[in-house]
Amino acid sequence: MDLSAKGSFLLSTGRAEAYYHDHAASLPIVDYHCHLSPEEIAIDKRFDNITDLWLSGDHYKWRLMRAYGCDEALITGDADPEDKFLAFADTLSRAIGNPLFHWSHLELARYFGITETLHAQNAKEICAACNEKLKDPSMSARGLITSSRVTHLCTTDDPADDLRWHREIARDTSFATKVLPAFRPDAALHIEKEDFAAYLERLSEASGTVIEDIASLRLALRRRMDFFAANGATVSDHGLDFVPFRDITEGEADAILQKKLAGQPLTADEITAFTCFLLLFLAREYAKRNWVMQLHFGVQRNLHPVLMRIKGPDAGGDAIGRRQPPEELAGFLQALAADGLLPKTVLYSLHPTDNVMIETIMGSFQGGMRGKLQHGSAWWFNDHEQGMRDHLTCLASQGMLATFVGMLTDSRSFLSYARHEYFRRILCDLIGTWVDSGRFPVGTIAEEIIRDICYHNAVSYFGFT
Repeated sequence: MDLSAKGSFLLSTGRAEAYYHDHAASLPIVDYHCHLSPEEIAIDKRFDNITDLWLSGDHYKWRLMRAYGCDEALITGDADPEDKFLAFADTLSRAIGNPLFHWSHLELARYFGITETLHAQNAKEICAACNEKLKDPSMSARGLITSSRVTHLCTTDDPADDLRWHREIARDTSFATKVLPAFRPDAALHIEKEDFAAYLERLSEASGTVIEDIASLRLALRRRMDFFAANGATVSDHGLDFVPFRDITEGEADAILQKKLAGQPLTADEITAFTCFLLLFLAREYAKRNWVMQLHFGVQRNLHPVLMRIKGPDAGGDAIGRRQPPEELAGFLQALAADGLLPKTVLYSLHPTDNVMIETIMGSFQGGMRGKLQHGSAWWFNDHEQGMRDHLTCLASQGMLATFVGMLTDSRSFLSYARHEYFRRILCDLIGTWVDSGRFPVGTIAEEIIRDICYHNAVSYFGFT
């Protein structure tokens, strides 16, 4: 692999190299969806060692190590940090075809200046070199964001969050990156959860609203949206099994809520109906505020019961779930379009066979602005090379690739910005191949499309300034 900054990695033609190096590589980054900790950014966290920075909290790497048979102590346990690094190095050296092999080596090259391939024989040396580099003040949380040229990033935040860390970051004019909250009200929608009533108490306190029925729940959420907007939010996000649609009245939704608050069990249909009612309410509120609504769906979460009990959620026990029912996605969007309150919407399915369905349904609702509905970038189990190529090709063949808002990290790691380089190289190779084969004319438009996808479309779409 030629991972030098001017190298040809993933670029198969001279035109693709020119597109990447002359147009894509130097552009800043917009990270409109991530799971970075605003507290760690606010305090400008320093990292004790490469294991802390690289392996802590990264369930992608944990899954790979489990597949290779590493002991859990070396993955999420209390093993020595160097031993954990050595175990991952041995694992990575055999991860042929896995995107982690590419991402990890890009991270070593871009942030640590290490371009040799990591394996068991050189792992101790590379571990020591990385740990030495981490002593440099520029390798802090803010330093890594700055060196990655990130202009805007959106964290993922519960409506009840006080956003204290976002306010602290905003007050510090020495840090140029805008760190904005994204409204993630999953806990208010998941009425099936055992702790739902306890969450409503927390939301009541945060909003200054006693939540006792559906009307007061909606009021509380409106007040929190106003609070988020006052702190710079223009983006929401939702994690769903699937996008539901049911024809349900406010009275019916309130009856389901009262049943839950009384401690009575809910049926699957009641759970789906309540989720739909509240999600439609939120979507209409987003439209009134000109916010972007992101919908992530198609996930089965926490499949391994022992892993869930010992390590909790987000530990690598998730998988691709059901396909999105197309009639329900269409019905959901129809209900919003009928009211004239369909917000800017980004749709992400974890099921790769949903690609064409998403493109054709969202294409039926476009209009009023460029790319109002977006097919979100290849997500989670699909953000490998083939998954990105499939997504980009489907978007181009069924819609308008030129208006796409591009890549995101969806990560808890401050090194994940190398994924933008990975995406940009694939994008430039794909478009370069089309131009070289006569499928698109030679000229300046292809270069402009690349620059827009890599940066400018996202800035405009999300209303960033």
